[in-house]
Amino acid sequence: MKAGREFLAFAIVGAAGFVVDVAVLYLAAPLLGWYGARVLSFLAAATATWALNRRYTFAARRSSGAATPIVREYLGYLATMLGGAVVNYGAYVLVLHWASGPWAPAAGVALGSCAGLVVNFLSARYLVFRTPRR
Repeated sequence: MKAGREFLAFAIVGAAGFVVDVAVLYLAAPLLGWYGARVLSFLAAATATWALNRRYTFAARRSSGAATPIVREYLGYLATMLGGAVVNYGAYVLVLHWASGPWAPAAGVALGSCAGLVVNFLSARYLVFRTPRR
């Protein structure tokens, strides 16, 4: 049940990423607006989750084979997270159009994060942190 443990760890890391995402979103929104700030907050959250997933969720996969150069791994992670990011951003935009109030952006990030979770997990597990062939 290794996949189950990895998914749980990925979800926990995602919760930490959610905190980063919302914090950066609310800090950057006065300068960039809610939509521009969302792009920046996604990049900040993706960077945080890459580092945490690399260290905790998929550490055994990384250490079992040849090491991928760190910059290549990071850029690969960002690229593979784009599928989930599209789903995530779409949900965020829908929430902002349907809801108002100071909580609406955070709710949009939460709904978007949940919507992209499975896509992002599968991308990370099978593309970025895949077990090398022997």
